[in-house]
Amino acid sequence: MENSGHLLRCTGCARVIEQRELKENFRCPECGDLYEVVYPSWSAGMAEIRKPNASAMRWLWKERCCSNTEADQSGVWRFREMLHILDDEANIVSLREGNTPLYELRRVAESTGIEHVFAKHQGMNPTGSFKDAGMTTALSVAHELGFDWVACASTGNTSAAMSAYAARAGMRSLVLIPQGKIAWGKLSQAMDYGALTLQLRTDFDGCVRVLNEVVKRAPVYLLNSVNPYRLEGQKTPALEIAETFDWEVPDHLIVPGGNLANSSALGKAFLEMKHLGLVTKLPKISVIQAEGANPLYRSLLSNSGETLEPVEAHTRASAIRIGNPASWKKAVRVIQQTGGYCEQVSEAEIALAKAEIGAEGIGCEPASAVTLAGLKKLIQQGKVQSNEKVVLLLTGHTLKDSDYTIAYHRGDLLKEGEIKDLRPEIELTRRNAVELEASADEVLRELERVAVR
Repeated sequence: MENSGHLLRCTGCARVIEQRELKENFRCPECGDLYEVVYPSWSAGMAEIRKPNASAMRWLWKERCCSNTEADQSGVWRFREMLHILDDEANIVSLREGNTPLYELRRVAESTGIEHVFAKHQGMNPTGSFKDAGMTTALSVAHELGFDWVACASTGNTSAAMSAYAARAGMRSLVLIPQGKIAWGKLSQAMDYGALTLQLRTDFDGCVRVLNEVVKRAPVYLLNSVNPYRLEGQKTPALEIAETFDWEVPDHLIVPGGNLANSSALGKAFLEMKHLGLVTKLPKISVIQAEGANPLYRSLLSNSGETLEPVEAHTRASAIRIGNPASWKKAVRVIQQTGGYCEQVSEAEIALAKAEIGAEGIGCEPASAVTLAGLKKLIQQGKVQSNEKVVLLLTGHTLKDSDYTIAYHRGDLLKEGEIKDLRPEIELTRRNAVELEASADEVLRELERVAVR
């Protein structure tokens, strides 16, 4: 395939290659690190020639919102001047992803003392998670390259997105999942979209190891987040956030930390926007992990991100149950470049934060709620000030893991030792279904009881 306006640069040794030189596992043969997409005409660190006009691009992107063409109606491909990864736009595979809402969280702002807290809800994408933004770009590349099969290892959201976009393109999809460690709401999506779904007797990282061997031995295109074209799509929510704020970026962007591609992609976007003159400053990008799946937090605490020791991941927030994140070096770089932080939060803190976001009427999957739990900790540490503007990235829809939500409100989710000092706050947020006789009097009595709470 001819080069389509971009190159690929190793994030370790800085070796630059063309697309046709990429290996099946997307890792540099020299040092083993991952690649990132760069645009020679304007990327930071490359030759500065033919940089696009920032004002013209802002105007064009806004105008496309009124267009009826499929590419323009996508919140990803609407920004295609930042995505020179295809030779032919006819190869775009889209489900009209992106253009997701930015909600103001008024109750959260009041309870935390922060004047302006917003949630960028990527769970409002077609398959219910942020993965759609990256899947439309990476699968479009696979489609243009002529692949019939695409594949991923997944804790749920990736498999749902990949299988949906593959079905849309008339391609076939292979999903490897860790047996018994996936939310059924997510697995059901992959099945519904026609994926060959295989449950392996291992964890997520074990699924990744098996898949890396598969793509070496069969013409199957890997669509996990090691694929640099995934990150190109996943950077577009940053453009949407900046556009919503009239190109004045927030002070803080707080992101869940699983495989760490999301923070990497968003950081890349803000750095590119600043380089092009679309924005004048960078937000602090912070990553929040669950205590039981916290390799990045441990790495930064022990050696400032120089090395990372994988952990055996344990958390009920299944989307971030990853002990050996592929994009950790990229995430470290983004945190350091933007002046952000990395924190860990407990299972109880995650569950409470999820209920508090739900009380705003929008809801999210458990992994998304680490952002609010992490914000609380950053406030306590004096790292977020009351007059600053904060955006929480919500990665998945609340229906992705309804069993988690039901167990929380029934009181079955958390063990006694996990609740600790949060019991009063948790009790206030729980709303279990109440069984009553079929009587109006009974219903009215219950209304009176609740009214005095």
